[in-house]
Amino acid sequence: MLNQRLSQKLLQKLSPQQIQLMKLLQVPTANLEQRIKEELEINPALEESLSDYDEKEDLSEPEQIRDEEDEQFEESNAEDDFADSLDVQEYTKDDTDYYNDGDDYKGKEEKKQTPFAIGKSFHDFLDEQLALLEMDEKEWEIADQLVGSIDDDGYLRRELDAIVDDLAFQKNLTTTEAEIEEVLKLIQRFDPPGVGARNLQECLLLQLERRTKTPSVKIAQKIIEDHFEAFTKKHYDKLLRALDIDEPTLKKSIDEILHLNPKPGGAGESSSSINHQTIIPDFTVENNNGELEVLLNGKNAPDLRISDSFKEMLTSYGKGAMKDKKQKEAVVFIKQKIDAAKWFIDAIKQRQHTLFVTMEAIVFFQKEYFLSGDEMKLRPMILKDIAEITSLDISTVSRVANSKYCQTEFGVFSLKHFFSEGLQMESGEEVSTREVKMILEGFITAESKSKPLSDEDLTEKLKEKGYNIARRTVAKYREQLNIPVARLRKEL
Repeated sequence: MLNQRLSQKLLQKLSPQQIQLMKLLQVPTANLEQRIKEELEINPALEESLSDYDEKEDLSEPEQIRDEEDEQFEESNAEDDFADSLDVQEYTKDDTDYYNDGDDYKGKEEKKQTPFAIGKSFHDFLDEQLALLEMDEKEWEIADQLVGSIDDDGYLRRELDAIVDDLAFQKNLTTTEAEIEEVLKLIQRFDPPGVGARNLQECLLLQLERRTKTPSVKIAQKIIEDHFEAFTKKHYDKLLRALDIDEPTLKKSIDEILHLNPKPGGAGESSSSINHQTIIPDFTVENNNGELEVLLNGKNAPDLRISDSFKEMLTSYGKGAMKDKKQKEAVVFIKQKIDAAKWFIDAIKQRQHTLFVTMEAIVFFQKEYFLSGDEMKLRPMILKDIAEITSLDISTVSRVANSKYCQTEFGVFSLKHFFSEGLQMESGEEVSTREVKMILEGFITAESKSKPLSDEDLTEKLKEKGYNIARRTVAKYREQLNIPVARLRKEL
């Protein structure tokens, strides 16, 4: 039996230029310079413009020479099909004015060096202390493995039996968990206090052991050692009964615990945080007497051009008949590199344009906020709103908003900060969910710490202000604000 089916598929194919642009749009300003350096390394036909003189210099050949080259090249085209598709003039003409377009987007011309924090990493600090220990070779190998297994928070989260296997396979060292435990005790004496702990409970106990043994510290040790679960769940009544103490004494002991560091590794710079402390704004929004002006960071508008040497090489090859195979291959290579350079320059230029028009649309939409800095004046705004203003695709707007920052008079913000969903009040007015979150945060800040507001209480308070929101929505907003439930906010 013959079974025939007719199907229709809609496929979208992106050109190399479009793919390149999409990738460049996702690159933040901090990484754009590195991306350009990579392109400069792999494509010798692309180079940076070093001065304004270089950019305005006439690199084109005199008209008479061009005409002679064209005649010679046309003769060779009649003899060879390959040369028929190649236009030397197209690749040798001066396109500098077309590519250098940084001023159109009011980019800052001053090129500043980005300062990066140079400091000692957390693991470097541990290694320095490790070098001061007096141990035999076996103990030192174990200690080195343990220090290397400590994460950036300062915890040893790897099981001891797994470390035994690591030493056996990596260093051909036979040991036991008991031996590792003894070496670990030495490492747990390192600074910062609490380092090398295997869990939060052990971390807090290690820190309390170094404190002066006051009555509050002694009770705090008992709480962490014997009543840790009750403490984490804030069952203060149970703690009062179990320890047979009054409320002020318990409060002093809990204050001792709250002043401990749950992440001792954060006391120094982690290896992963070095060189990632500085945010480079992609945009600057200035208020000039009520008129908002968008400035594009100068690093988003680099001056690039086609290499003069490649133009000259293509011109010299074009003077011949190109009957030689190697000569043809050389021309093809030069043509490909020049094409790639043009595509990259075009992509950079398009990136500038897309970034600029998107930011202008955001400023236009959130004008009241940029004039006042009051987050309560942030309008509900989604990607679709900006896409409609700019006539860009929603995915393109999303790429622009991702990992981009804007400097304002009120601070540096991620572009995602200006986007929020809308919520309709009982009056019919639409407000931003960020406004609701700020009001919610205000309720929690002003609440009684001995009797914090539950999600139901918060829902009722919001309804009194005209925000008709379900309890589960209030719980979702509270979690987004990283605020725990009422039980965990309770204090003595």
